Amino acid sequence: MDFSGALNIVLVLVASCLLFLLACRKKKFKNLPPGPTPLPFIGNMHQVDVKELIKSLRELSGTYGPMYTFHLGSRPCVVLSGYKVLKEALIDKAEEFSGRGDFPAVQMWSNGNGIVYGTGERWRSLRRFAISTLKNFGMGKRSLEERIKEEAQFLMAEFRKTQGKPFDPTFFLSCAGSNIICTLVFGDRFEYTDKKFLTLLDLINSNWKLMSSTWGQLLFTFPKIMRHVPGPHRLIYKNYLKLAEFVRERIEMNRETLDSNHMRDFIDCFLIKLQQEKNNPDSHFSEETMSKTTVNLFFAGTETVSSTLRYGLRILLRHPEVEEKLHEEIDRVIGPNRSPCMEDRSRMPYTDAVLHEIQRYADIVPMGVPHTVTRDIEFRGYTLPKVPATDLNIIPLLCTSQFDPTQFKNPNSFDPTHFLDENGRFRKNDALMAFSAGKRVCLGESLAIMELFIFLTSILQSFNLKPLMDPKDIDITPESSGLGNIPRPYQFCLLPR
Repeated sequence: MDFSGALNIVLVLVASCLLFLLACRKKKFKNLPPGPTPLPFIGNMHQVDVKELIKSLRELSGTYGPMYTFHLGSRPCVVLSGYKVLKEALIDKAEEFSGRGDFPAVQMWSNGNGIVYGTGERWRSLRRFAISTLKNFGMGKRSLEERIKEEAQFLMAEFRKTQGKPFDPTFFLSCAGSNIICTLVFGDRFEYTDKKFLTLLDLINSNWKLMSSTWGQLLFTFPKIMRHVPGPHRLIYKNYLKLAEFVRERIEMNRETLDSNHMRDFIDCFLIKLQQEKNNPDSHFSEETMSKTTVNLFFAGTETVSSTLRYGLRILLRHPEVEEKLHEEIDRVIGPNRSPCMEDRSRMPYTDAVLHEIQRYADIVPMGVPHTVTRDIEFRGYTLPKVPATDLNIIPLLCTSQFDPTQFKNPNSFDPTHFLDENGRFRKNDALMAFSAGKRVCLGESLAIMELFIFLTSILQSFNLKPLMDPKDIDITPESSGLGNIPRPYQFCLLPR
């Protein structure tokens, strides 16, 4: 047999295998929502801009509707777009949509363990334990509010050291936000000059950027291939290992000085839980689970608040008229000497509206982490089967709720009146899903809201923001958009009031 004949046989065999696999997949997913026709291996990736994946997915909803099937490589995903369908799925059918989907950038390290990327009964047990433990250490209570107010003063002291000169606020804000979660998880805060602390913040910031970069999008789309391709995306796994090593050291420090009569932090409580469950063969609590859950809390508690504040300050630089109104309300309600507190919030509707609008417009987590369904369900006339997360993901485009024109009159512009009624009173809008919704809503939502209010009002009570260019020239679109919307790097000046 000559070479061309052998090649033809190979091609026929490959084509037959592909047709067989496609037929099997079609049989498994016999009633998914319609969507663009996929190609073998690459799926629908030829129809989108990998650098603007979320934007492309939003645009496809204009063609295929609020619920459609899109193939990320060979994996089908059901994309949910718009407030109405997101509410129906994440809230009205919260239990059915509470499974955790596949997110390769983190799953390589987490292996489905921990409080963010876990699923099933283990995740439920971990979430109940974490919520109860963090509440016992003050989350959402006056005691933690005092800790945030104290950290705000540390932050103001660092800002005063800039002496009105241009600076990048990234790591100052990261230090402040991270120190609050550190108080809960590790029992103490870190100095802003602590080299190890700054290294950890750099690892978190780096991973957040990498997972939102083009490399991160390619890893999300072609995980089996990209795991073996050289590139910056491979740092994500290495950075997580370094974060886990720091957590391991802290766990050992706690273990050596553990006193069951004096619980200092989340790690202490987890260590006691391990002792209580050591003879339970069905326990969901283990050393690995403790490590991965602690890293999850440390990462999430550091990056989301600091990114929102960093984006928010840039938005205010672009809109000095909003800053001016904030100053007026802060001066009237709080004054120049007393530290802001959460009781002030109810008397500051404009500030409250601005904070909510910052969260909506900045859209820090535009896609959310993928979901799966926990059982076979019929949803909007289609069949969503319970299968492994690597076979079918549910992608909730949270950004499409927050930019839904049926819910916000001017969705593509920064407009605090989205959260104000005709009398200037604060008005809640359920379409804001900055912390996701349903069973997977961020467990630190109350903590994040407290931090955002106290930190922002403290900054504006003490300083005027001075941009380094004409406000009209400031670009408030994100630098990149993936797992997170990354604000563009910038410098500005803080002038004491």
